[in-house]
Amino acid sequence: LRFHLRTYPNCFVAKELTDWLVEHKEAPDRETAIRLMQKLMDHYIIHHVCDEHSDYKDAKLLYRFRKDDGTFPLSKDVKVFLRGQSLYEKLVSVEQSILKVREENSVKYQRTFLGSEMIDWLIQEGEVENRQEAVELGRALLEHGIIQHVSNRHHFFDSDILYHFWINFRRRRRLTELLNENSARALSESPDSPFCLRKLNPEPGNTSFLSVQTNKEIKVVSAVRRSSITSLSGNSNTYFSAPPTLVFPPVAECNPKSVLKRPVTTEELLSPGAPYVKKTLTIVGDAVGWGFVVRGGRPCHIQAVDPGGPAAAAGMKVCQFVFSVNGVYVLHLDYQTISSLIMTGPRTLVMEVMEAIE
Repeated sequence: LRFHLRTYPNCFVAKELTDWLVEHKEAPDRETAIRLMQKLMDHYIIHHVCDEHSDYKDAKLLYRFRKDDGTFPLSKDVKVFLRGQSLYEKLVSVEQSILKVREENSVKYQRTFLGSEMIDWLIQEGEVENRQEAVELGRALLEHGIIQHVSNRHHFFDSDILYHFWINFRRRRRLTELLNENSARALSESPDSPFCLRKLNPEPGNTSFLSVQTNKEIKVVSAVRRSSITSLSGNSNTYFSAPPTLVFPPVAECNPKSVLKRPVTTEELLSPGAPYVKKTLTIVGDAVGWGFVVRGGRPCHIQAVDPGGPAAAAGMKVCQFVFSVNGVYVLHLDYQTISSLIMTGPRTLVMEVMEAIE
């Protein structure tokens, strides 16, 4: 197509794409379609052919995918993700794939493989030159959440330990998931986030907790698995008969100064002989959440714990580092991403934490 008397290959007209998204039910309406395309622009997936517009406009303007014109930024994270996707597609397309349904501790896992088996395959297919390089690749895939040990107890090793692909790259995804994902992340900074301490009826003067303020019309149901925000954001269960009033404290109360005496790196936590012990905590959320605050990133740490909440009862303490959430390795993630994992997960939260040995 031509723009400013120049010809641009592999491009599309924004208005036509908006039409297509609505017609093919990838978006319920034009407004949502525009928001979805703006997300792709914000994440450097598409752009205006001359970069004259930073916003996606529902007009006769030309846009194209950055991957088609060589302007897509290939960060380390993106490269690892694309490598993982390429390996997965290659593995599932062969007749005698090493990916199988296997059972461990009476639990069946999909898309599993043995560590040594994967290393043999990588060398055989020319994906790596030697076993050490294969181990490094496996560790990168695990640290980016693409593969993991089936019970999330081990890093990647050249052994008969069982791993599986955590991401199913062939699952049919819809563009609207981009908006849902962001909604879940936005909850991490709301009063109903599991990462801000709160109580239904805070004691006078106790301003360190975010709270849900009840009124005459609100009836709290005993089977509540989160609190009001979850039901308001589209969950099929109704927890309140009317929306509650949310009380926000000053920003500083939700983002206090770190309780850590010094910064700690992921490498330090995982190094052999490191003075840390791993603990598994099972936390059953109550009507107002789990009762703890997590902050930081890569790795995240426990910033505060409600003394009367479920997390404290399960043994959670400040300064512990979050190793995994519901079986997902998270040392490499920021607290907003971990928040999304918890908010979209079950009421019973299984966390592995690393605690300093005193």
